[in-house]
Amino acid sequence: MSSFARTDTSVLGRWWWTVDRWTLIALVILMALGGVLMLAASPAAADRIGIGSFQLAQRQLALLPFALMIVIGASLLSPRGVRRCAVVGLLVTTVLLVLTLLTGTEIKGASRWLNIAGFSLQPSEFIKPFFAVSIAWILAMAKSDPKVPGIPIALGIWLVIVALLLLQPDLGQSVLITAIGGVQLFLAGLPMLWVALLAALGVAALFGAYFSLPHVAARIDGFLDPAAGDRYQINRSMEAFMNGGFFGRGPGEGTVKAHLPDAHSDFIFAVAGEEMGLIACLVIVSLFAFVVLRGFTHLLGESSLFVMLASSGLLAQFGLQALINMGSALHLIPTKGMTLPFISYGGSSLLALAMGMGMVLALTRRRVSMGEAI
Repeated sequence: MSSFARTDTSVLGRWWWTVDRWTLIALVILMALGGVLMLAASPAAADRIGIGSFQLAQRQLALLPFALMIVIGASLLSPRGVRRCAVVGLLVTTVLLVLTLLTGTEIKGASRWLNIAGFSLQPSEFIKPFFAVSIAWILAMAKSDPKVPGIPIALGIWLVIVALLLLQPDLGQSVLITAIGGVQLFLAGLPMLWVALLAALGVAALFGAYFSLPHVAARIDGFLDPAAGDRYQINRSMEAFMNGGFFGRGPGEGTVKAHLPDAHSDFIFAVAGEEMGLIACLVIVSLFAFVVLRGFTHLLGESSLFVMLASSGLLAQFGLQALINMGSALHLIPTKGMTLPFISYGGSSLLALAMGMGMVLALTRRRVSMGEAI
């Protein structure tokens, strides 16, 4: 692709000279690190569930080329194409969330997965980027036409999605969806009184979850009081970081992953800490920070409210999801089962994040005519 001339007017030629190549490179590096860490972390998990040692790794590695194609394919879209894709995607994934409650596979007490043609699909992963872009469109449309009740429509969509997620139950995804919507409402100019009221409602909802959902209460109690709950996984995670030191034990040389049930998914950052050390962990954190901060930097001079709100929501999802995963592994927040973007095991998460970040690349491409952003 580097052979494309600036005068090349083909679709790929225009894409190459307008897309943010540094962000694309950072995403590819994260995918590559995910592949390496999957080879290191998944054999122990595969052995525990009685399948071939590298079967989990093979599944994830087989999806990486598709994820990269989705990133590039989505980044070729115009802002209008991103919007249309998101609206259709939101409708489809909302229906899939309903089907998940009716016919989904229950794992660890939660119905979050649909079995489609032998592939386990988690609709809640896909609904996040589609929600962010759809809400951005509604809020931007309301700004340009005061007759459009943007905030009530956005809150109605949020309420439906969060209700479906809580019925699974999935509090973590509900909180993330709420945070995405909150960021977008704030950036859209929602009065501070409304922001304060919504924040208060969010805090009240968390208290309600604590008193009504036993597994939420157990995790929070275990975080606040070491003697109050099961801290096996977090203790093993902290042990992995201590074992790794600055430079780690080397790829494949970690021992804690053999005793950490979710080492390939929720606690893969701990595997990185033990086998690659503090320096590598800081590199991973820096890559996430680079993608998010560079994305927001592109938006500083953005004149399209839709592009600004949609990109902000997608970047907020990407950054917050990474923070939640790494914060849980480091015992900075109560443990929450959420993937580390492009690194943890999970086909639905990988492909959905690829779609979301491809949309970010599409929205932040350099454009001569801002009419494209309508």
